[in-house]
Amino acid sequence: MTVPRRGALALLVGAGLAGCGFRLRGAPSFAFERLHLAGFDARSPLREALEAQLPRLPLQLTAQRAQAQVVLEALKESHHKLAVASTAAGQVREWQLHLVLDYRLITPAEDVLLPATQLRLVRDLSTTEAATLAKEYEEADLRRAMQVEAVNLLLRRLAAVRLR
Repeated sequence: MTVPRRGALALLVGAGLAGCGFRLRGAPSFAFERLHLAGFDARSPLREALEAQLPRLPLQLTAQRAQAQVVLEALKESHHKLAVASTAAGQVREWQLHLVLDYRLITPAEDVLLPATQLRLVRDLSTTEAATLAKEYEEADLRRAMQVEAVNLLLRRLAAVRLR
């Protein structure tokens, strides 16, 4: 296929996608500018991942609850691992990694903008004795990816909230 034909084909595909309403997901837009995080542990992995994302967004993180327009309140955060498959000898062959965050979004005056909601992510992790160290690294990578995904889901949910 010649270069002009490829260009024309790419242009045709692009026009078709634009015509059907397709567009890449951009940065979310929020109805508020100042956010306060409450209820998270000081060393919470989700809090750290959220704080790492915020500089790229039009949101300012406030230290004082009264300065914020909205408060993201973590009601419960848990990270755990369950054995889901084992050998006859009792050795675990597969784990499930769980990340659960119960949260709500309120105003500093305690008006509820988003009632208590649960965000739950689950990933499967197979394991073998021969690759123990590699599986530990894989687990750490999966946990980091789950935290990033949880933050992105949380930010999209916050972007859907409209102030009254």
